[in-house]
Amino acid sequence: MKSIIFNEIKKVLGCDFILENPKDKNLAHFATPLAFSLAKELKKSPMIIANDLAQKFQNHHCFEKVEAINGYLNFRISKNFLNELASQALKNPHEFAKDNGKTQTFLLEYVSANPTGPLHIGHARGAIFGDTLARVAKHLGYKFDTEYYVNDAGNQIYLLGLSVLLSVKEKILKEEVEYPEQYYKGDYISDLAKKAYEEFGKDFFKEENIPSLSDWAKDKMLILIKQNLDQAKIKIDNYVSEKSYYNALDATLEALKQHQGIYEKEGKIWLASSLKGDEKDRVIIREDGRGTYLAADIVYHKDKMSRSYDKCINIWGADHHGYIPRMKAAMDYLGFNPDNLEIILAQMVSLLKDGEPYKMSKRAGNFILMSDVLNEIGADALRYIFLSKRCDTHLEFDVSDLQKEDNSNPVFYINYAHARIHQVFAKAGKSIADVIEADLQNLNQDGTNLLFEALNLKAILNDAFESRSLQKIPDYLKNLAASFHKFYNENKVVGSENEKSLLKLFALVALSIRTAFALMGIEAKNRMDH
Repeated sequence: MKSIIFNEIKKVLGCDFILENPKDKNLAHFATPLAFSLAKELKKSPMIIANDLAQKFQNHHCFEKVEAINGYLNFRISKNFLNELASQALKNPHEFAKDNGKTQTFLLEYVSANPTGPLHIGHARGAIFGDTLARVAKHLGYKFDTEYYVNDAGNQIYLLGLSVLLSVKEKILKEEVEYPEQYYKGDYISDLAKKAYEEFGKDFFKEENIPSLSDWAKDKMLILIKQNLDQAKIKIDNYVSEKSYYNALDATLEALKQHQGIYEKEGKIWLASSLKGDEKDRVIIREDGRGTYLAADIVYHKDKMSRSYDKCINIWGADHHGYIPRMKAAMDYLGFNPDNLEIILAQMVSLLKDGEPYKMSKRAGNFILMSDVLNEIGADALRYIFLSKRCDTHLEFDVSDLQKEDNSNPVFYINYAHARIHQVFAKAGKSIADVIEADLQNLNQDGTNLLFEALNLKAILNDAFESRSLQKIPDYLKNLAASFHKFYNENKVVGSENEKSLLKLFALVALSIRTAFALMGIEAKNRMDH
């Protein structure tokens, strides 16, 4: 709707302008401060310019009223135009709030947790944010692909195999073992040990078999990770292996060398990242010739940036903040525009239950399992709460609050609006087909404002995506639900002379809730079961 209105205004004004959303919808649906920027050029006061501009919109079919107030040009959309948009939306619900003509292409890499254990609650935040970003982008018409980078090489994978081997020796073969300082523990390692013993037999558990045991355990962990993601309604398009990039390391080093991006010192190869804004240079090849994590990541990012996407987005944990300048420096040396690599940081999560810290999982060893929280509150509640605040701000929540069936639980409150609309339709004995042609001319001011709010979803989605501020979607839904509940409580619907118009308005509110919830990965409820 906002883009249609913008284009209609532009046809009349013939120049670019900013279109704002005033807070008070009784005053205007949209406004522009254009007169202020024209004042200097035209040598007139903004009040006079705004008055002159308002005259140009007389009898415009989109607007009920266009007036100048304090130098602003204010637009109230006509009920007739809102009615056309409402009818169109209800006739084509699957097209509602979609956008066309988007040409930008994106590759999102996210989650990418080491396949050495199940996903924990810290992984969940970036996973849910990334999945929702992808859903919104695709809905808005962007080409948006998703990828998980599997760290299936290096010391952590060897440690996984070693941990399983030691668990078999200690718990099954009853041998005395000495655990190294670093190893993986928790019930999931014991489970892997049991499965490995059943599959390979007693004689397999020797030191020389650690690499193949590591590989086997990593594959089992990846299956578990995919199950964890599936439980949270997250699907990733493509999984790529760190190992698969090993052969490309020499070519990447050669390309960096040609652009003076690396140098040798103390028997190591360094990335000259301090020349590109990093606080110091970074080792990418150790004295023994092995690549660091950074080396593997540079090879992978070179491949990603070569795949002709307009933008590559990564979601990383907040502890990777210092990693950004070195990765952008490497891409710069390799001839890519570092601005085309966008990093979103996901901050930490503090979890409470009844006001106390949530218990660590015995199964995982020393962290809170994502699957434990999902089993307790369900995917819908977890997804909502993780999307309710900016990804880069700290989040603390109490799972007990999300189990309440009252208005203090936002998921319940929004679902209640959707279910209430279904209930009203049932009470009136009507379907959407019965009310789709109803005229909305008789709506009062509050009804028109509610209609405008419900039709505004596409603008909210565009803003949320472009600013990477997905919390704007749950904020919008809370406000829409509050406006609906207030309107419902103040107006008689079933049996009123305006019944069909009000039901049509409600159907649009329900469509907006359902669409936005689906993009958040949440299913809107048609009834509330207490």
